[in-house]
Amino acid sequence: MEYKSKRNFRITGALGLLFAVFTAIVATVDVRPIGPEQSSVGLAGLNRFVAGLLGVNPLWYDITEWLGAAAVLFALGFAALGLCQLIRRRSLWKVDARILLLGAFYMVVALVYLFFELVIINYRPVILDAGLEASYPSSHTVIAICIFGTAIMQFHHYLRGKTVWLVILDSATALLMAVTVIGRLLSGVHWFTDIVGGALLSSALIMLYASALSCVECRRTV
Repeated sequence: MEYKSKRNFRITGALGLLFAVFTAIVATVDVRPIGPEQSSVGLAGLNRFVAGLLGVNPLWYDITEWLGAAAVLFALGFAALGLCQLIRRRSLWKVDARILLLGAFYMVVALVYLFFELVIINYRPVILDAGLEASYPSSHTVIAICIFGTAIMQFHHYLRGKTVWLVILDSATALLMAVTVIGRLLSGVHWFTDIVGGALLSSALIMLYASALSCVECRRTV
């Protein structure tokens, strides 16, 4: 278990470094004013090519908005589970460690979102409502991968041994995740690099959760 924890932290660090390097590339390489109101975009050639190929699709935008709301409902469901455990067990520290860590994980995701709302790498390729908006990394991509990804981890803990339910829930959740990420790209409201950056960041965050969880479980077995 200790080896698994250390391995997970190494993977987390590698993914975090990969995201940081990719972000630096997006912020500095081939930066040109190809966005709305002449806003500058990194890797402009690649982003303009993909944007021209896909265009803007309002239907996919609406679909991914609803799927983003579904992800939030998943998070609220696990918050409700934690609240039920708190009420029944009458102590915060008797709530399952994985649920407490999940709550902390959600807060980290929210802080990361706020950070990139303030530190703007790219603006959206289209203006939606209130002028230019921060676009990198894709928040829907981060939310979908982080919430649906960690949900699958909870299913495998709380429903272990229930193979049929696990297959159904794993398939449905993975499909929701994939459709959200791909649909966000097809919608045209993000640059291609926004989606890639979101996928790298959320992968690092999920591994951080997995690393912390394996570390806690390792200590409990000692």
